[in-house]
Amino acid sequence: MKVLVIQPKIGMGDMIIYLPYIQAIYKKFDLPVSILVKKNSRADQILEEDQCVNEIIFLKRTQDNSGEHDGIIGFFRLVKELRSKKFDKVFIYSSSLRYYLISKLAGINNISQYPLFRKKDNIVTSAKIFTENEISKIISSQPTIEIDKNKLKNLDKNYKHICLGFSASGPTKRWDLKNYIKLCEKLNDSFKCKFYLAGGKNDKKMLEQIINSGIGSNCISFEDLTIKETMPIIKNCDLYIGNDTGWLHISSGLGVRCLALFMDSPVIAYGKYSKNISVIIPDGETEESTTHDTLGKDKISFEKVYNKAIDLLN
Repeated sequence: MKVLVIQPKIGMGDMIIYLPYIQAIYKKFDLPVSILVKKNSRADQILEEDQCVNEIIFLKRTQDNSGEHDGIIGFFRLVKELRSKKFDKVFIYSSSLRYYLISKLAGINNISQYPLFRKKDNIVTSAKIFTENEISKIISSQPTIEIDKNKLKNLDKNYKHICLGFSASGPTKRWDLKNYIKLCEKLNDSFKCKFYLAGGKNDKKMLEQIINSGIGSNCISFEDLTIKETMPIIKNCDLYIGNDTGWLHISSGLGVRCLALFMDSPVIAYGKYSKNISVIIPDGETEESTTHDTLGKDKISFEKVYNKAIDLLN
């Protein structure tokens, strides 16, 4: 029996949100599954220690349609690749007709998929209901990222260790960097703190601004580390504070308490699936109304963030 899971969403956060359902499929069939995902999901690093996945196939599609699996030629190239692997069963976490046809032409006879052509859904609710219906079992939406305990970093217990998720996929999803610097300075007045700057090469200017600030000497940058290298550090942090970004969901999956600032993305989808996540929303909004195009970055109360951070650190 060979099982394939197709999860075509792009981000690390999405990959982690789908993880409980992939793990449930593994338990149902009592064998590791193959997954078809995009490279930006970082599934190869996030799932390196997870026994539920034995093969990662990268879906090579791009926004400019120049990827190996784009277009008609790419369609049949992927069909050929999947056919060679002789899968018996596929779970498709997408309403796309494309993936149904690819699976059918790849010779996969047992196909489970979201209803075709569905335009809108809650990522967590849809995945949970779909998987529970397919395997006839209630599933917790709480993700757990497996990590090699021998690789964990022992952090100085005289400090509070905080993963700072100052980055995001776009400017409307980022709280002002000056607020983060001020927050770090105030937290350091209450506790001795070390801040781990969760950003990469594309965040160089913001990283430099933090490093060159008054709190810079208390900061360690993740800029030159892989996702895999950051996880043993994050695992032993006391708190994540930051925007709705992939680092939030990694921290949540590693069992770290998270203070998540939602200003332009759906709280109900990305902020309520995990017991580890506490949310701050813009003044004047509700959890239900905070979604795409809320544009609330300037309405996130500094005092609310600071007070909640103190509460969680205590």
